[in-house]
Amino acid sequence: MPSPGSRVSDYDFALPPQLIAQSPMARRDESRLLVVHRASGRLEHRTFRDIVGYIPGGDALVVNTTKVIRARLLGTRDSGAPAEVLLLRAHDAHTYEAMVHPGAKLKPGRVVTVSPELAVEILEPTARGTRLVRLRTTLDPADAIERFGHIPLPPYMERADTTTDAERYQTVYANEAGSVAAPTAGLHFTPAVLDALADKGVRRAEVLLHVGAGTFKPISVDDPAEHVMHEEWYRVRDEAAATLNAVTDAGHGIWAVGTTSMRTLESAVGADGRFSATEGDTDLFIRPPYTFRAVDHLLTNFHLPKSTLVMLVAAFAGYELTMHAYHEAIREEYRFFSYGDAMLLV
Repeated sequence: MPSPGSRVSDYDFALPPQLIAQSPMARRDESRLLVVHRASGRLEHRTFRDIVGYIPGGDALVVNTTKVIRARLLGTRDSGAPAEVLLLRAHDAHTYEAMVHPGAKLKPGRVVTVSPELAVEILEPTARGTRLVRLRTTLDPADAIERFGHIPLPPYMERADTTTDAERYQTVYANEAGSVAAPTAGLHFTPAVLDALADKGVRRAEVLLHVGAGTFKPISVDDPAEHVMHEEWYRVRDEAAATLNAVTDAGHGIWAVGTTSMRTLESAVGADGRFSATEGDTDLFIRPPYTFRAVDHLLTNFHLPKSTLVMLVAAFAGYELTMHAYHEAIREEYRFFSYGDAMLLV
């Protein structure tokens, strides 16, 4: 008999559609915060800015400084029919792995015209069903994407992106472009909250993981071991590694802001629990059972049913407590997904 939490179907839950956040709160730090005490199972209902009271001075707050690019390119095929290209990962300045729609029509050699100054040529399919594409532009490719692309909001928002999203679908500390989705747990932080934490003596360590669509790839099997994660590029620099090692040596804790920071840290930590500067691809799939070596506490949003992300939370907090917290959040009408509320696992 499989143990609870060992099958993908164990992570299914009914979510009322009205709880899927379609837009951000007026203020980032006005989001609600469900505090989950892992040792006792106690739950607290707070406001995000209250997070300052939970993180002790001397601990490290680890943030992912990736920046979302305008990866959604809308254009037309030669026939004039609409087409869409979602850039996933750069191979070089002009060549990207991408998802395309309609896939059956966009065969190698076809071109999607986005504007008179930007077109996308379909090169070849990849082994995982995506496409390699080439940007045709006289502009700097990154500038062309920024000028003609759209913020790639998740499909469950069911709306076009707006000028508000250009600001709010980024963290306030985002500084290196490369993601096709925001590290959403970080969206709640304001400069005032970060300053309050710094005033307490909380140290900040910056890491980088460029979020790809693979993070949100639906799991099509019921045995998690059969699911293949897409790799994502990450980096931990010397300064961050030194901060993390110093915090650990002093007996303080490490707080990961989001599942991307969690996966970065767990990918980068050595067998001895030490950090060093490193970069590369990670396809780490954290699910029960998993032994954590790097992270003591986690801040995260509420994730889709049967997703790799909710399984990561269950690996950290325990399956039963995780599902109890999710059902409590639904009962209390928390807002879910990218622009939704947050959960702090202490």
